[in-house]
Amino acid sequence: MLDIRVIRDNPTAVQERLKSRGGDHWKLVAEVLACDETRRCAETSKQQLQSSRKSLSKDIGALKAAAQDSSAVEAEVRAINLQIAQLDAAAEAAASRQSDLLLNIPNLPHEACPIGSDEAANPVVRVWGTPPAIDQPRDHVELATALGLIHWDDAIRIAGAGFAVYRGKGARLERALINFLLDTQAANGYEEVNVPHLVKRECMEGTGQLPKFEADMYGTEPAEVDGRNSLFLAPTAEVPVTNLYRDVLLPAAALPIKMVAYTPCFRREAGSAGRDNKGIIRMHQFDKVELVQIVHPDTGFEALEQLTAHAESILQTLGLHYRVIELCTGDVGQSAAKTYDLEVWAPGQGKYLEVSSCSCFGDYQARRMRLRFKDSDGKNRFPHTLNGSGTALPRLYVALLEQCQQPDGSIRLPAALVPYFGAPGIANE
Repeated sequence: MLDIRVIRDNPTAVQERLKSRGGDHWKLVAEVLACDETRRCAETSKQQLQSSRKSLSKDIGALKAAAQDSSAVEAEVRAINLQIAQLDAAAEAAASRQSDLLLNIPNLPHEACPIGSDEAANPVVRVWGTPPAIDQPRDHVELATALGLIHWDDAIRIAGAGFAVYRGKGARLERALINFLLDTQAANGYEEVNVPHLVKRECMEGTGQLPKFEADMYGTEPAEVDGRNSLFLAPTAEVPVTNLYRDVLLPAAALPIKMVAYTPCFRREAGSAGRDNKGIIRMHQFDKVELVQIVHPDTGFEALEQLTAHAESILQTLGLHYRVIELCTGDVGQSAAKTYDLEVWAPGQGKYLEVSSCSCFGDYQARRMRLRFKDSDGKNRFPHTLNGSGTALPRLYVALLEQCQQPDGSIRLPAALVPYFGAPGIANE
């Protein structure tokens, strides 16, 4: 969440940067400040009353020592206690409302973020490789069906639309990709972690999936009190991995922290009807290898360049043509300050598909998770958090099939993947 001190010190600047995102979140700033003023005034009044109560308590003691009537002063103390209780309630209500507002206000886009209202304003930063020359390219659905790699009808019988069953060489290719991704990122200096696939509500709030995206999540165990889900299927490994350091105070020497994890990911994709729903491009369950970094705040955006390069190394090693775009202010995610998307070419689709999104969140997530580190001066500070897909499997799978297809319908695998798959390609037997 945003630092309340930043909002207090320059609310106009905060509002202007929020306006660049589009929407009306900037309007919440005034209410945040009003709650903040109510809370602070209540606490100041409480301190003054506590001082008066302390003085009156001494008077009561003196009166009793002198065997004099102290009932009037005691009545005054009781009245002060009632006022303090009322102020406590007012301060608590204001603080709770302020917290709810801050949880709903998105991060401030980085000052250098391109200004724009939607993805049409996202500039291409760089392009790697060239599209393969393929006459009349087939799409991954046709290729996978002909080679017996993916069975959609089986998935529909089991779970419904938005799922896939990988069989035989198709399942082996998925496993080969996962192991290749993990090994590559471990070589890039990331510690491999294996985390639960279910996460608590506070973890989802910590990384920013909640409250905004609850409709897209698979929630379980509704609470008896408020009916809100208390446990969720993880939508991305970002949630459990980053929250490994929830409520932790790190020594400065522990930074940077770099972790990589494979998990299945679960998303309802509410409101996405008609968007990239062909084949395995948009799924309710899919595999992903995620990169997470926790770094000193002085190096957050430098680390973003490094993390993005690590995600790119996957596509380069596989020889897949792709491009990198930077998200504009109107397209950058709720929690992110700066984001690069990696889009891989899918000739069967005739377009680029996002296969990785690499973001620096500044201290936005760390504040929500109460993740801190003690700097060299002994001061507790919030680190920067980053993550990026290293990469998401379905669209990588799509691009691999479509870019590596041969005229006879077989797939020639990149050399780096052959040791993992155990064969140089996939063909009908």
